[in-house]
Amino acid sequence: MESRIEQAVATFESGYTCAQSVFATYADLFGLDRETALKLASPMGGGVGRMREICGVVSAMALLAGLKEGNTDPENEEGKERIYLLTRQMADQFKEKNGSIICRELLGIEGREESAKPSARTKEYYASRPCSRLVADASGIIEEVLLADEKDGVSR
Repeated sequence: MESRIEQAVATFESGYTCAQSVFATYADLFGLDRETALKLASPMGGGVGRMREICGVVSAMALLAGLKEGNTDPENEEGKERIYLLTRQMADQFKEKNGSIICRELLGIEGREESAKPSARTKEYYASRPCSRLVADASGIIEEVLLADEKDGVSR
């Protein structure tokens, strides 16, 4: 499989949220169309609804893990544990690389944003934030962890 990291970054830099950019770039590989993926991931941007909690790209990684390995049986404790471990593995890799999985910490801001209105997407906006790099980092983790078999030409 060809890497989609640049595609995810370009999607972000075209105005989509960090979560949408990561999730929609890979969702088709797990049977989900782009429009549905964009809708599902839209509230996760800005650290979930611009509350600056868990970074949107970390949420996107968790959602993609669910599409690939998610548990649908409430009695399947092993399945629950397996998806939690997979999600933790990716979040831990992201945290190791970036120091946190919390949006406000990654951006160096205090607390929740007062307004739910997103910032204007300008050249200055993209230059002043680490978000493009975070989109790339999360995409790399997805390709390494969730798509390792596809990279080798093996499909599960």
